[in-house]
Amino acid sequence: MESAYILVIDQSTSGTKALLFNEYAKPVSRSDKQHRQIYPEPGWVEHDPEEIYQNVLQVMGEVIQNTGIISENIKCLSITNQRETVLIWDRHTGKPVYNAIVWQCMRGGKKCNELKEKGYEGIIRQKTGLIIDPYFSASCLNWLLQHDPLIMKNAQAGKLLAGTIDTWLIWKLTSGKVHATDFSNACRTLLLNINTMKWDDEICSLFDVPVTILPELKNADEIFGYTDAEGIFKRKIPLSGVLGDSHGALFGQRCYQKGLSKITYGTGSSVMMNIGAQVTEAPEGLVTSVGYSIKGKTDYVFEGNIHSTGATIKWMADSLEILKGSAESESVASSVTSAGGVYFVPAFSGMGAPYWNNTAKAVISGIHGGTLKAHVVRAGLESIAYQVKDLIDLMLEKSGIDLIEVRADGGPTNNNFLMQFQSDMLNTPVLVSDVEEASALGAALAGGLGTGMWKDLSEIEELYAVRIKKIPQMRAAQRESLYSGWKKAVHMALGI
Repeated sequence: MESAYILVIDQSTSGTKALLFNEYAKPVSRSDKQHRQIYPEPGWVEHDPEEIYQNVLQVMGEVIQNTGIISENIKCLSITNQRETVLIWDRHTGKPVYNAIVWQCMRGGKKCNELKEKGYEGIIRQKTGLIIDPYFSASCLNWLLQHDPLIMKNAQAGKLLAGTIDTWLIWKLTSGKVHATDFSNACRTLLLNINTMKWDDEICSLFDVPVTILPELKNADEIFGYTDAEGIFKRKIPLSGVLGDSHGALFGQRCYQKGLSKITYGTGSSVMMNIGAQVTEAPEGLVTSVGYSIKGKTDYVFEGNIHSTGATIKWMADSLEILKGSAESESVASSVTSAGGVYFVPAFSGMGAPYWNNTAKAVISGIHGGTLKAHVVRAGLESIAYQVKDLIDLMLEKSGIDLIEVRADGGPTNNNFLMQFQSDMLNTPVLVSDVEEASALGAALAGGLGTGMWKDLSEIEELYAVRIKKIPQMRAAQRESLYSGWKKAVHMALGI
């Protein structure tokens, strides 16, 4: 019997990867390509969706070429993607009406403030599980529709389609035959009612978004359509296994039980805790999201999103130029025994959960005559662990759910200093998956379930393996002292 594979598109904030997974859920090949970050105004962030699509085709083609794999051996094509980033395109020409507006973009703030002032926070939180914030897609979608009167006119006339990046890629890969998304991506738009699992007419109206431009809703493991990826495949293969990146990581980390939690370290970071099959109101400062919908069953999560984690390391390397590259951060941070009283609050785009303050400014505090660049680098890495602790503590304090285990994934998990400090701050073991790209793995697992490579969750749970396990070593008094200093630094960033 020939080996079977799943090809995954992992379309993230900074670039696009194609990864090939085998029947043991192990990656066997990958190709990467970065795309441009477009900053037309301070606080505005855009991507060129056409550039992203061409990059998708390129990296898929490279994996096929590098491995010599034949299309008959590819079970399906799966997608995991940056969430909340949204765009609108012409359903006839396939051309975007504007660049994709990225989740980091703050231009939707005005619309969000209007709705808050009118008292809609309660009803929107009850229906969507989210708070009113430009981080989510709806206000940016509103901006896209409102900034040019012709766009709204064409949308109302049925000439335009909208969606998150997964929707755009599915539409392009199926030559415009399929306009669909999965529930994990839909729940992050601020337009999905997570109680009814349908687009909410009232909320769409509040954001002036015609429901008709929104995609069809599907479970992650459904077959969305078929594609030959413009000739890259010699036959049309199923497109199945679609999950937003954080949800893909949750699924890839096999967090299938209530109380299992995961941290995905990327440009920003997502902390998720599985809360089971019932919608539960999240503690103040956190949100409730769909974790995943698989085989008709939905598990929900508490989630907190941190704007800047991996981006903090990148900023220290690229902008501050105190690192030769992100990989050097571990050795530089470890060259000193502490951060020397320095705290780094990386509020480059405001602060996400649990503070949700769009006006907060980045702060590096505690600098003195003896401060070295190593202290600043260490403080930057420590800020990642502190921000995660902010969220986990809140989940445990207010939810009444016991923390079973913390599972970590993403590039920064290679940083041993960070993983140990994270374990110390949480005072719990941190397990790092043997597959670094957990988001892509989750999409592959969902696609494999959808196309029969694996029969159920139990079968894929048996394939889970751990690469690193960190055990807390810090004394409670030291932990409390360090964390108290972090809280004071956060207050400075918030201006309080």
